Amino acid sequence: MREEPRLRVAAFRPDDERLDDAVELLESLGADPVPDPMLAVEPATAAEDSDTADGDDDDRVTPRTDADFVVLTSKTGVELAAEAGWDPGKATVCAIGESTAEALHEAGYGVDVIPAEYSSSGLVDALADAVDGTKVEVARSDHGSAVLTDGLEAAGAYVHETVLYRLVRPEGSGESADLAADGDLDAALFTSSLTVEHFLNAAAERGVREAAIDGLNEATVGAIGEPTRETAEAAGIDVDVVPDRADFEALACEAVEAAAPTHHE
Repeated sequence: MREEPRLRVAAFRPDDERLDDAVELLESLGADPVPDPMLAVEPATAAEDSDTADGDDDDRVTPRTDADFVVLTSKTGVELAAEAGWDPGKATVCAIGESTAEALHEAGYGVDVIPAEYSSSGLVDALADAVDGTKVEVARSDHGSAVLTDGLEAAGAYVHETVLYRLVRPEGSGESADLAADGDLDAALFTSSLTVEHFLNAAAERGVREAAIDGLNEATVGAIGEPTRETAEAAGIDVDVVPDRADFEALACEAVEAAAPTHHE
């Protein structure tokens, strides 16, 4: 019997254990992963923004310590804060979702609030009745959604944002754009609006932007949440899968399942 060809699925996670885990998961689902990291982390330093510095040994920026609530929105942010020696003091520590909460626990921090919906709007809903008149510190990347800060301010909080790191596109990324342009990509898994933007920028650099979009529209496209879907669709990319649970495993499983019938026709 001739073996069915395997689905070729692009994953855009940062080139660390998250990409390794994505490759392992896709292989377990019977797919051929195309690891194409579209995000790299550049930690912010106190020299770049003295207003947000707490004066740690390696000059890394940490969340401010005079807040009533501290909100962390990613595993990366937690790890950078922990490496810089951040101490939350008596602040109520809030995680945007389970992966951020797990990172906080692994770093030895307590977690007081995790929203039912793992998103900026879900976190606003979880805190809206508690933050009126309080100081809220939001510590995250330079591409954080205004939904979170605007929503907390609307709830009456005094919000301060600390940029812990910048998200940039790694040099050499874009293999998946060439594959999509050639019609050789079966599925793509976008995990943030920025991964969509960086994919399109990589495609443009390679001179295949429109062809890559056409190729994606013949494939199965997964987006991890509504903001990512909106960014993709605004660029002309049809989104086929948005999982109810905003995590990579759910995204990968649903996208591979959705791609399989088309792939085997």
